[in-house]
Amino acid sequence: MNSHALRRSFIIFHLTLALVVLAQSLMTALQGDGSGGTSHVKLFVTALASAEAVAAVLFIVPATLRVGALALLAVFFVALAFHGLHGEFPTTLLVYAAGVFFVMTHGSAFGKGAAA
Repeated sequence: MNSHALRRSFIIFHLTLALVVLAQSLMTALQGDGSGGTSHVKLFVTALASAEAVAAVLFIVPATLRVGALALLAVFFVALAFHGLHGEFPTTLLVYAAGVFFVMTHGSAFGKGAAA
């Protein structure tokens, strides 16, 4: 695979990951916690989902990618702990975290010179 195709694939992965996390967090924030829990739990879930949405937007922008990635990883950790306390183990959060860590490690592919 040539480096131009690799760069394009990396950008597509980065954007897809960020947009999926953003969409999921917005859906969660807008519906609150559909589990019918206490108002404190609903408020916590809505606040966490809102923070995740902001972090996902930061993750998209090359200049704030690292800050967004670190914020997303922190949110995923808190969400995993929260779910764990409720006897759940959402493996999708692990996949999201691995993807965010991968993109953060390699940095943004936006604006890098077109490699041949």
